[in-house]
Amino acid sequence: MAEGNFDEITERLDEIIAQVRSKDTSLERSLDLFDEAIELGSRAVDMVDSFELSPREADMLDAELATEAQSEQPAEQAETDRKLSGA
Repeated sequence: MAEGNFDEITERLDEIIAQVRSKDTSLERSLDLFDEAIELGSRAVDMVDSFELSPREADMLDAELATEAQSEQPAEQAETDRKLSGA
């Protein structure tokens, strides 16, 4: 596979998963796909590791993650309360 961008890599990994899950895929082919997936995964990790956000982008991401965490807390608390009450 050519270098590709992150989206292309994740798309190919999804294709590999589908092929490996298929009962029509031989063990030998599955092992070849596994090797390809390892290579693609390593490439994706390298891309993520080399990616740098500007300070503004980092602040925006932090704010977005904080907002998501706050919106998830009530649901998580309700689930915890439900489990503790034995419902």
